[in-house]
Amino acid sequence: MDKFYNQTLYKLETAIIQLETEADYSVLRLEAVIAIILKCLSEVKKYVLNKGFKNVNEEIHFFKYQKPTIVSKLIYYNAIYKIETKKPYGSKPIKKYLNDELKKLKRYFDNNLEFYKYYRTNNSFIDDKLFVRGKHDIKLSLDTVYFETDHRFSTSHDYKVAKIMANDLIQVYIEDQLHKATYTENSTELPILNWTGSKTALIELIYALYAQGALDNGNADIKVIAKTFENTFNIDLGDFYHTFMELKSRKINQTKFLDNLRDALIRKIDEQDEK
Repeated sequence: MDKFYNQTLYKLETAIIQLETEADYSVLRLEAVIAIILKCLSEVKKYVLNKGFKNVNEEIHFFKYQKPTIVSKLIYYNAIYKIETKKPYGSKPIKKYLNDELKKLKRYFDNNLEFYKYYRTNNSFIDDKLFVRGKHDIKLSLDTVYFETDHRFSTSHDYKVAKIMANDLIQVYIEDQLHKATYTENSTELPILNWTGSKTALIELIYALYAQGALDNGNADIKVIAKTFENTFNIDLGDFYHTFMELKSRKINQTKFLDNLRDALIRKIDEQDEK
């Protein structure tokens, strides 16, 4: 079991690292990470159901340490995915939102304090009740998720261990995001810049940057890019996709603004050279 598990975990962590180098918490990357973790769990489950365990000690070790290590990654990345897709705009709303998420972690900790103590202090005197299949005790603070899982591949508390492991990582992530939001809020305020060109021109620029993959290594969503420009330059772009479709339908000079930008830059360079 250990050999198969270690090889599987190594492949999973290698795949995650490769994806993490591509972009910083982009939604598409998180979706890809979640998909490979689910595939890994499926492979481990298949192995366990086919091979079983040599003895109770191996079973306890798997459900107390090995399976939770993988499941904790799924919980963590799924939590980050939810945080990123629901995160509001603006430093103050973001800070409130993230602090609310921290409170959720605190509530889970408070509601499971006794098990936290048991697990953190490396106790093992009731492991045969917590980490052996079919041995659940309703009095031992069960998560509802246990009753919805496949009991051939679950014990009463392996998910709770994974949740504890994941919550540690989620807390670090949230606190890092709070630090960034606080830094943004406290940084020297620059004057607000207003976009004074046409909306069509700005949409042309946005789609050009999107097509070039110039933001987040090409992983930035077009809606996020558009919203960022709206917030930065104090403008409402409305139905920017419809405007883009109008750009596509132009018979002549579909990149009018970009062409003008290029010409303006060339003129500026020429003027500098003449001085």
